[in-house]
Amino acid sequence: MDGTTGAGLDGQLTTARRNVGLLAVAQAILGSAPPLAFAVGGLAGFQMLGADKSLATAPLTGFNVGVAVGAIVVAAASRVLGRRESFMVGALMGALGSALAAFALIQSNFWLFAFSLMLMGISGGFTQKIRFAAADASPSFYKGKAISWILAAGIISAIVGPQIAIWLKDALAPVTFAGAFLGMVPLLLCAIAVLFFLKLPTIADKKAQATGPTRPLSEIVMTQRFMTGMICGISSYALMTFMMTGAPLAMVIGCGFSSELATLGIQWHVIAMFAPSFFTGVLITRFGAEKVVAAGLLILMACAVVAHMGIELWNFWGALVLLGIGWNFGFIGATAIVASSYRPAEADKVQGFHDIILFSTVALSSFSSGKVFTAFGWSVMNLVIWPVTILCLVLVLLQLRAAARKPA
Repeated sequence: MDGTTGAGLDGQLTTARRNVGLLAVAQAILGSAPPLAFAVGGLAGFQMLGADKSLATAPLTGFNVGVAVGAIVVAAASRVLGRRESFMVGALMGALGSALAAFALIQSNFWLFAFSLMLMGISGGFTQKIRFAAADASPSFYKGKAISWILAAGIISAIVGPQIAIWLKDALAPVTFAGAFLGMVPLLLCAIAVLFFLKLPTIADKKAQATGPTRPLSEIVMTQRFMTGMICGISSYALMTFMMTGAPLAMVIGCGFSSELATLGIQWHVIAMFAPSFFTGVLITRFGAEKVVAAGLLILMACAVVAHMGIELWNFWGALVLLGIGWNFGFIGATAIVASSYRPAEADKVQGFHDIILFSTVALSSFSSGKVFTAFGWSVMNLVIWPVTILCLVLVLLQLRAAARKPA
């Protein structure tokens, strides 16, 4: 019996490792598109506009809207086509969006460019589900390692995407950045080839496991714990998007740095977003999610301080690195708070409500980034961090006090 069981577990582990390896490669490839889009999307939009430059970040808003749409569509596509096939469709959509973006830049068609980035965003929404696929395809004892491999692939994405932007931005000169988007097309098509070899298990019906009583959505979302987690998580994500979207404009348009230096800044920022994930979970387990969120908010404040100290290169790069680390602690910690506020049977409706609010706010923050930069400049953008983080810190402290009063 033991031998059979051991052999069965060995077989499961071998299959899981194979699937996770393929998913990690696919994640590294597909995850390269968002850093590229955010590194040059605002700059590309800026150069296509006339006198009114306030809409420069509208294409990045389209990208974020696309991520929200993709996160919803991938669930339906997975039920109809299966996860492997839905990921392949997402990769194909990303390749189509990248090719269309290059064409839009050649034609100097601003709104077509915004639409193409929305297609890339939809592809990004599909990509975000890869970590769940890796976990679901693994035995319980291997799920943590599976997720770690996917996170490691995110670090590779943070390097590949910006480097493509640097290497190929003038490949179709005199049209700047078109070559970078065109260069993503064969890379994303390679992801489809990788995904073809996946052998994922069928998705079990979660409703059969959703036993026990469920509370109304209105009751859950009005609890102090849920509200604290949602507000802190959305604030961390929105501030990160707001600053990341505006930073390349501030560096290149406002301060005269090269687009290569701005792109490298985004590269280090995205690395800082993912690298701490290897130990963020350990910190949450040891100190509690609320304290990790508080640390993230303090790091976001440090980002504002560094950015406000000057407009030298180190100010921008240092602020972007702190912005990435602050997002990691703030968003992952807040997600843990939200996840502890509902029962398993309530997960689908609560997560759906949370994600709709999250991505709507993130899309608004990316849109307002260009508006605020054009109207008021980089220094005022930095000031936005303070009232938001202070409000979130107050909410976290109130949640900690409420938890301390709660009887054991």
